[in-house]
Amino acid sequence: MAGKPAQTPTIRRTLKAMVRDFLVLLNESRIALIVFLFTLAAGTLFFHHIYVNPETGQQPELSEAFYTAFALIFFELHLPYPVHGWMQAVYFIVPVLGLTSAASGVVSFMEALISKRARGQKWQVAMASTYRNHVIVCGVGRVGYRVILELLKLGRKVVAIEPNQDARFVGKVKELGVPVIAADARRSETILSAGVKEADVIIPCTDNELANLDIALDAREIKPEIKVVMRMFDHDLGRRIEKGFGIHTAYSTSALAAPIFAAAAMRVNVRHSFYVDEQLLNLSEVGINPGAEISGWSIEELEKEFDLSVVYYCGSGKTDLHPSPDLKICSGDTMLVLASLPALRRFAEYNPKS
Repeated sequence: MAGKPAQTPTIRRTLKAMVRDFLVLLNESRIALIVFLFTLAAGTLFFHHIYVNPETGQQPELSEAFYTAFALIFFELHLPYPVHGWMQAVYFIVPVLGLTSAASGVVSFMEALISKRARGQKWQVAMASTYRNHVIVCGVGRVGYRVILELLKLGRKVVAIEPNQDARFVGKVKELGVPVIAADARRSETILSAGVKEADVIIPCTDNELANLDIALDAREIKPEIKVVMRMFDHDLGRRIEKGFGIHTAYSTSALAAPIFAAAAMRVNVRHSFYVDEQLLNLSEVGINPGAEISGWSIEELEKEFDLSVVYYCGSGKTDLHPSPDLKICSGDTMLVLASLPALRRFAEYNPKS
């Protein structure tokens, strides 16, 4: 994992997760715990208010009554056996209820503790519960994995959701220190367990665009102000969703990939494509070929003629993110230009390979 970003849990976050995990374990044994506490309380009240010591004729103090009830659960007699028959029944009922519930609770607790797969998942949920202002990524496929890597590079905290724990990238994401919840993100309880109420952004990027929409709308219903960045395949549907549902951003994967393929077929080196409203812009790396007609032109002339923007220049042993409009371009120089596909095509006609 060398060279890859990771989020390392802080000691405070780990301790909070451990406390929450312990409470979850107790919750799984809650019925047995309730029965045990009820038996102990009822026994304490019995010895303090009803029981009369046949030897002294007095009722025990509250502390002694509590100790007597607790000892009786484990078949230890602290006070003399009562004379009355119905009181004697208490000496049989308390141990049976108390010891049975205690044993059941311990067994349930230990089963939950040593069940590695179940405990592993509960620990992921426990860790997720400690995050605030984080990003939830739904779907840990190829796209989801790359999104997580980029978010970690930007210093964001991430919680992931992926129902298939045998998926290719799940192990890699966990190695990065990212909690991965094994559940269907379309279920409200799943995104709640990922901390959607405390999250800043949710990114549904599964391979199913209807599932992505379902997740996005569910998240907005739970937390209306959450930012949604949604993966879409149909460009037109993505635009309708963006306008109709108020989802901040809906990327159309196929719409973005198509112009890159088309540009490659025209020998235009497109590095990235994105939409601004309805306008598709392309970031292309171009090199000035020997004998090109545009060799010797200034940056200003180039931008005016081809309706593009030069955002990066590399040549004559120097690089510049803001090249001067008067800078003359030469054969062998390299640039990154922002332009439409027709503009890039026309530029390529003026810059043929020899």
